[in-house]
Amino acid sequence: MPKATANRPRLLPWSENGKRVYLHAGDPKGVISRLADEMEEAQLGAGREVLGAARTLLDDPDASRPELRFTATRLTECLFDALRIAESRGERLADDEDDDEGEGEAGGR
Repeated sequence: MPKATANRPRLLPWSENGKRVYLHAGDPKGVISRLADEMEEAQLGAGREVLGAARTLLDDPDASRPELRFTATRLTECLFDALRIAESRGERLADDEDDDEGEGEAGGR
């Protein structure tokens, strides 16, 4: 039996004019969901690369102020993306947990 939260929209890893974008879809394996999954992975990969570059730059005592500012800006962007991904995935995990609890109750009757 479908759960009530199955229709909760998914927070997507991109925005439109600075506003959050949600997907209302019944199929979590649909084209847009897969595209969102791929974009999340790309964003997390970029975050890992930026973090590595930032560590290297911070180890350089001759790093310039513009280099440090650019790196801080990129780190901020990557952190924003990572937090949005965590929020989206957390909502989906909560839905999965609700689903498991609902199945347990139904199975016990």
